[in-house]
Amino acid sequence: MFQCGGLLPKGALMIISDIRPGTHAPDPMDLPLKLWLARLSHGISPASVGLAYADWLIHLLVSPSKQADMAASALRKGLFELQYAAPYALQGECAYSVEPRPQDKRFSAQEWHSPPFSTIAQAFLLQDEWLTQSMTGVRGVSRHHEDIAAFTMRQWLDMWSPSNSVAMNPQVLKETWRTGGANLLNGFANWSRDALVVLGNGKPRGVENFLPGETVAVTPGKVVFRNRLIELIQYEPATAKVDAEPMLIVPSWIMKYYILDLTPADSLVKYLVEQGHTVFMVSWKNPGSEDRDLGLADYVELGVMAALKAVGEQRPGAVINAVGYCLGGTLLAIAAATLGAKATNPLKTLSLLAAQTDFHEPGELGLFIDESQIAFLEDLMSAHGYLDGRQMAGAFALLNSKDLVWSKLLHEYLMGAHTPMTALRAWNADATRLPARMHSEYLRRLYLHNDLSHGRYRLGGHTVKLGDITLPLFVVAIERDHVSPWTSVYKIHRLAQHAPLSFVLSSGGHNVGIVNPPTGPAAHPQASYRFAFHAPGKATADPQLWLEQAPSVAGSWWPCWHNWLSEQVSGQVKAVPVVGLASAELPVAAPGSYVHEN
Repeated sequence: MFQCGGLLPKGALMIISDIRPGTHAPDPMDLPLKLWLARLSHGISPASVGLAYADWLIHLLVSPSKQADMAASALRKGLFELQYAAPYALQGECAYSVEPRPQDKRFSAQEWHSPPFSTIAQAFLLQDEWLTQSMTGVRGVSRHHEDIAAFTMRQWLDMWSPSNSVAMNPQVLKETWRTGGANLLNGFANWSRDALVVLGNGKPRGVENFLPGETVAVTPGKVVFRNRLIELIQYEPATAKVDAEPMLIVPSWIMKYYILDLTPADSLVKYLVEQGHTVFMVSWKNPGSEDRDLGLADYVELGVMAALKAVGEQRPGAVINAVGYCLGGTLLAIAAATLGAKATNPLKTLSLLAAQTDFHEPGELGLFIDESQIAFLEDLMSAHGYLDGRQMAGAFALLNSKDLVWSKLLHEYLMGAHTPMTALRAWNADATRLPARMHSEYLRRLYLHNDLSHGRYRLGGHTVKLGDITLPLFVVAIERDHVSPWTSVYKIHRLAQHAPLSFVLSSGGHNVGIVNPPTGPAAHPQASYRFAFHAPGKATADPQLWLEQAPSVAGSWWPCWHNWLSEQVSGQVKAVPVVGLASAELPVAAPGSYVHEN
């Protein structure tokens, strides 16, 4: 899940001694052992996993009825497999009796429906079903421990899937016969190149073709503000007149901002500018060891609040349509609630894209959010003062391992194919670091304790109450979001109960569901969304009921959002060219300088 470097980096003792109280820094004597363990376990806390399995095993040992059920189930499934295999041993194609999960595409190829491979696939699916049933439903096991045990068991079982084997995968055997084994030689070459990249802390091949300012992040604009944490980019107008109210976009700082300004074919920024919006974008600095003491409050003040002030200076007297993506949306919601409690508010509307404000049900990402795992990460971060973005990317890959790990093993290492680099994949490899203090506060205060939704989150000596948000809200959730599950995002209805709220549920995953252009070569032909408007406090509390009632609309949600924004503006004004920072030493043209920091 996570990776770390050497045992005790030079300067680590100095870094640890300077960490502020409250960040739970380890004793210097403990650090070498803990970093060694982290390297072996790829950042997963052995104690967290061990406690989960101990909880499951101890309760299983004192549950003879569950043991009997497991034995009876194993016997039934074994007999079922024999009954399935015998009639089709000498026959042709046969349908599965136990179907894979809808998202499991490993056995969808036609070759898997012929014996003996159909029998192999059925045996694996039956084993998968039995293990899933065995790891759940043991009386007395905590829900958190049950989820961890089931998840890690599923990862272990996926590793031994017949689809990952040369000898048992009919597609690989067919390709090996066709090419005379060239696919395996090509696969070994692919693996060798990737291994060298990992060992050398490099980037995947092909990312050099997607450099910010050259092939991605090319929408014209200038940097109009800079501090130690952000650069603020204002994009050049593309229309003669623009909306009177400017738009400020706050992306997540876990990755680079240009996920929202990829190629011209799939750039949300370009789309908005072409619709007549004045767009400002926050580009976060990639922090280093010197930034280890930056906390969530600093990200609010130096990030959101500083950006709002800078936009106000560029457009005096104008109120702002604020947009937040992922963690940037969470941060923007905190800022909006803080401003909502004041007499004056620079915001006119608030749009949250795949952003959680209630972390009680964060999906599988919450599996490793407990005291043991957070302490383990704090030990890792204390050595350098930050968490490397590649470690976070490893966690996300583990959550979606079928698509991001095992499908790559089959496609590139066994079939010997080459997956072309895309702008989205290149952006995903352009990881950023996370300051130790901020990441610890984020995990503890938001995920572990859920302070924001419970009204316990404090900022600047005041309690942040999401109920103070009364602005018109436009909230976008994504159906297959592994990072911000849509049912969790939906809870904003309860928290901001005084705000009129328009809610969109888009098809796709966390990134693809947002980067969803309505036209052009990058448009997704199967894209769809659901939309409903709710007066303050009138939305149903049950997201599944909302899903049943909201009709599906074909296409991208972008035009729906643009129409909503158009209804909020007070009028249009003449567009004027952007005046950037007057600096001869630092670049002022978009995408700025911070986006290039590795």
